[in-house]
Amino acid sequence: MRIIILGSGIIGLATAWFAAKEGHEVIVIDRQPGPAQETSFANGCQISVSYAEPWASPSALIKMAKWLGKEDAPLLFRPQLRLNQWIWGMYFLRECLPGRVEYNVRHLVGLCAYSRDVLRTLRHETGIQYDELEKGILNFYTSEQDLAGAEKIASVMRELGCDRQVISKERVLELEPAMQPSAEHIVGGDFTSDDETGDIYLFSLRLAEKASSLGVQFKFNHQVTRLLPGASKYDAIAGVEVIDDKGVHATLTAQAYVVAMGSYTPLIVKPLGIYLPIYPVKGYSATLQVTNPALTPTVSISDSAYKMVFTRIGNRLRIAGTAELSGYNRILNPVRCQALTQRAKSLFPGACDFDHPQYWTGLRPTTPSNIPFIGQTRIPNLYLNSGHGTLGWTMGPGSGKALADILSGRAPDIDFQFIGQSAKQS
Repeated sequence: MRIIILGSGIIGLATAWFAAKEGHEVIVIDRQPGPAQETSFANGCQISVSYAEPWASPSALIKMAKWLGKEDAPLLFRPQLRLNQWIWGMYFLRECLPGRVEYNVRHLVGLCAYSRDVLRTLRHETGIQYDELEKGILNFYTSEQDLAGAEKIASVMRELGCDRQVISKERVLELEPAMQPSAEHIVGGDFTSDDETGDIYLFSLRLAEKASSLGVQFKFNHQVTRLLPGASKYDAIAGVEVIDDKGVHATLTAQAYVVAMGSYTPLIVKPLGIYLPIYPVKGYSATLQVTNPALTPTVSISDSAYKMVFTRIGNRLRIAGTAELSGYNRILNPVRCQALTQRAKSLFPGACDFDHPQYWTGLRPTTPSNIPFIGQTRIPNLYLNSGHGTLGWTMGPGSGKALADILSGRAPDIDFQFIGQSAKQS
């Protein structure tokens, strides 16, 4: 079967790789000059199964109320006169109900754990290297109240198969000696040894190379203008209309179409009568050159108070975090950029070149529940793989394999509520 995939981030690439492995003819289309140039370019680099928690929860509402109006707050909401923002917000409030939170956690953890296993198998089979580290993820707390609440979510994660353990301050410093300058502020933490890290961009580049060797065709510098509908809203997609970098219009056809365009997915399917509650949540990162390895963490660190992560990737330190609900705006906010480097400097003084940071921002395609849309739409040859939010790297390989299974006529080997079919029964 000929399959056209729109989008070459980690989600589109993983789908292309596994579909090609199944023997399908695959074409990937992207407006950028190469793979993983947008949201998959410079994130926090964590494969964080044990922290696969939905944003929506009763406690989140309290924190968001405290952050309102603060330009450097972990979550910044900029109200706009756009209906999609307010509808998304109403859905988010519904997902904060306790019953919804439990459902969402179970589905997120299940998909994330499956995806981590898929990634490990893929890494073994292909030999791809991407500055990966299997040293776990360490979350530290500076508030006794936050530490007291950590055991509740940690116990839920353990029930779901993630060995997330609440640990003492002394154990935090033993696991990561680079935290010593901040020792007086740390009250404890939690740690999951099974989690891992790696450079998502480097992985994506090398997976694209491997996919090319399987025959996957990449059409970069191609702007997708629309999906051409059939005679009625239930008829198959007739083709995808694109414009290349020379301004030439063309229509490409296939037997199946996969939309993996991140935050732009709802825009391309809306004219077909498909509404998706996916909203762009702008995240920031800063990349610093390591100047003193002894003072730089090797275990990936999550800062619970500031909602930031610190990940070592080769000779660089990646700091990522914050969330800004401000539409499709990708302009860098200096205040939020500086908040990243200032926090890194206070935690790890002398570790990096703090004078020459590389700042970046990307739009995380976020659903109110944090659960992505994966599967077949009501249009028989149109499929979705989008809405992975902050967990695109964690969920990417598994999401790609699951959709490749669906495209091949098989039920994926995971209990998840895929679009167009019931969850697999265990």
